[in-house]
Amino acid sequence: MTIVGIDLGCTHVALPVSNLDASCAFYARFAAMQVVHRRADEGGNAVAWISDLTRPFVLVLIETPVDQPVGGVYTHVGVGVASRERVDELCELARADGYTVHGPLDSGPPVGYWAYIVDPDGHNLELSHGQEVGLTVDSATS
Repeated sequence: MTIVGIDLGCTHVALPVSNLDASCAFYARFAAMQVVHRRADEGGNAVAWISDLTRPFVLVLIETPVDQPVGGVYTHVGVGVASRERVDELCELARADGYTVHGPLDSGPPVGYWAYIVDPDGHNLELSHGQEVGLTVDSATS
């Protein structure tokens, strides 16, 4: 549910890919998904948000070096929360419970204020506020 530009709930799953253009073409052909946002991240990796435009949800494809193992740092489930303070609260709670926390960091639009919490199996849960997944998908359907 998007409320006045605030993404809440599960907004994305991120996957490392070896060839961004090939992956975008694959998901376009077999999953009817299209690029709704494209950029380079802070590390210079090419990033695309792709969506089937049916809901405010995207796959985030991040082009990474071929030698990076699948399931690396870029693989995560993204969840939007109501405020920056809630990101901070959840990070503090996770640290108190003994979980590894990366962040929070403010990456500005469209990424927003975010942090990773590492789950018991080593997967990353990204908590964010101010991401623009819903707005980006909405603008792609206009």
